[in-house]
Amino acid sequence: MTATVAIIGRPNVGKSTLFNRLVGKKLALVDDRPGVTRDRREGEAALGHLRFNIIDTAGLEEADPASLAGRMRAQTETAIAQADVILFMIDARLGLTPMDQPFADLVRKSGKPVILLANKAEGKKGLDGIFESYALGLGDPVPFSAEHGEGTSDLLEALAPFVDVEPEEEEPFDESYGDKRWVDAPAARDESEDEGAYSDPSKPLRVTIIGRPNAGKSTLVNRMIGEERLLVGPEAGITRDTISVDYEWRGKPVKLFDTAGMRKRARIEEKLEKMSVQDSLRAIRFAEVVVVLLDSTIPFEKQDLTLVDLIEREGRAVVIGLNKWDLVADKNGLLAELKEKAGYLLAQVRGVPIVPLSGLAGEGIDRLMQAVFSAYDVWNRRISTARINRWLEGVLSAHPPPAVAGRRIKIRYMTQAKARPPTFALFGNQLDHLPVSYTRYLVNNLREGFDLPGTPIRLHTRGGENPYDKGKR
Repeated sequence: MTATVAIIGRPNVGKSTLFNRLVGKKLALVDDRPGVTRDRREGEAALGHLRFNIIDTAGLEEADPASLAGRMRAQTETAIAQADVILFMIDARLGLTPMDQPFADLVRKSGKPVILLANKAEGKKGLDGIFESYALGLGDPVPFSAEHGEGTSDLLEALAPFVDVEPEEEEPFDESYGDKRWVDAPAARDESEDEGAYSDPSKPLRVTIIGRPNAGKSTLVNRMIGEERLLVGPEAGITRDTISVDYEWRGKPVKLFDTAGMRKRARIEEKLEKMSVQDSLRAIRFAEVVVVLLDSTIPFEKQDLTLVDLIEREGRAVVIGLNKWDLVADKNGLLAELKEKAGYLLAQVRGVPIVPLSGLAGEGIDRLMQAVFSAYDVWNRRISTARINRWLEGVLSAHPPPAVAGRRIKIRYMTQAKARPPTFALFGNQLDHLPVSYTRYLVNNLREGFDLPGTPIRLHTRGGENPYDKGKR
């Protein structure tokens, strides 16, 4: 079984920088200010020939358990309980502080092996702090620089007795947001193949949950996985990092990504919030399905519409969740009203699933996941060329394309170029002059004719003759 290593220490000693170095990706947000990390973040780490799970934690602080800092500390204590080995990190340049000793006592009482890591030890400034750290009673410190990678061999030697030496035979799941499974996927399959999901059922479905601050994203994820995995509270904007957690629904693996709340761009001023939003945008870009979580008491604000438009441009499958539904009085009336509004406010994803739910009460989660997997199937759908062109013939007969400068636009042929999202190529003459209104007409009819609700649809035009018309070659 793979060992788990937790990085523990005061705020701003370099825990997230070390985490990023060990996982080989910039997953955790890093900034000069203390207290950037709030939730605990997990990843798969490699150090030389060692392979282990790593947990990044919030900085330890003395605080009231009910306060935000107190709840952050509880998350860190959970990480200590889960860990097989603890990396207790100090800032060697600052030396010991009054907070280091009680926290050293905390990790010592856990009964877990503890490795004392004196970070920022590069140069002469770190020597005094290294010598002071012996007073913690945690053994010989390992001088290290997470930023520059100095002391790696010493850390490897200290960890070797506690972690796996040989890498696992099975390739570890890529924790980065980039999804390499589809980079080399063929653009189209054989025409004989009809509708069906183009996916690998053994891989987790990547579902990103986004929304405005305080929409209840972390509360929903906690309820879904059945534990207080993510930090929650009445304060808006608690989540900063995009955190991934494993989930299983009806035997199907899912990777859930909880993101920071996204406000209007004009209101974002602080560098840290900009970093959080960029992290959320990456999670959207490489998701397979994106759940836009709305507050049912104030739904469809301008920012909500902007988020849906962003997802459509990125070509991700989308589901809308109406959270805090338990606070709504006239449920049937409001749901009918919101579905009607979505029809014209979100015309680019017409038919998008809208699911009422309550993350706090745990209501509607099953309906949400049904909608997620249904949206994923639609997003992956493929349609045979023969069916598309039978449909096209009827659509053109009902409403022929207009003429441009006295010459009629001729549409000869259509095929599906790829899925994820459904993308179609239209062949004919003078298609560069095809009006936007007629393109919209074709897309809307594609959506209705082949049952493609809610998913983004791409329609590209190609000039020239029908490549499958042998008589005109």
